[in-house]
Amino acid sequence: MQMFSFFITIWLKFFLLLTPFFALSFFLVMTRSFSSAAKTKLALRVAGAVILTCFVLYFFGNVIFSVLGITLDAFRIGAGTILFLSAVDLVRGSKGSQYNEEDGDIAVVPLAIPVIVGPGTTGALLVMGAETTDLQTRMLGYGALLTAVFCVTILLLLANPIERIIGQRGLSILSKLTGLIISALAAQMVFTGIQHFMK
Repeated sequence: MQMFSFFITIWLKFFLLLTPFFALSFFLVMTRSFSSAAKTKLALRVAGAVILTCFVLYFFGNVIFSVLGITLDAFRIGAGTILFLSAVDLVRGSKGSQYNEEDGDIAVVPLAIPVIVGPGTTGALLVMGAETTDLQTRMLGYGALLTAVFCVTILLLLANPIERIIGQRGLSILSKLTGLIISALAAQMVFTGIQHFMK
């Protein structure tokens, strides 16, 4: 019972940290010119990138960051900068022409990182990886994390029916609003990174 409670807690925590509905709106906006097959392929590619990223951070994150001399605040600044550039394109309405079905890059950056696996998720993964020492608890935590990623992937795979409900005008409005929200989040990420770095 205690293990089940631990699993549910970790799953819910990471499901929220992966910002599923924010990721869905971002995914819809960036792929509005994609075909249904291309959206499905991209969603699966994003899921693979997220799973691989989470695995590396969860099991080896502290070691990698330590060896390379990378801090969480440096990650905040770098990821925030990338995210802000994406936000500018969304507000200007240039995403539709900038990305097409042949662009596989957006599966990793910015969709997987930093939209889904942002600094908050990275920090949580690093802390969990350092705190869980026994193998059973660590594997159970990673299982809960995979379940959270699976739930987010389902939302992305349902992007087509959601898009049909929203419509082109809804997507256009969503694009602008999403861009504004992303720019604010990106700015906050950079400011937090700089603030912690200066202490």
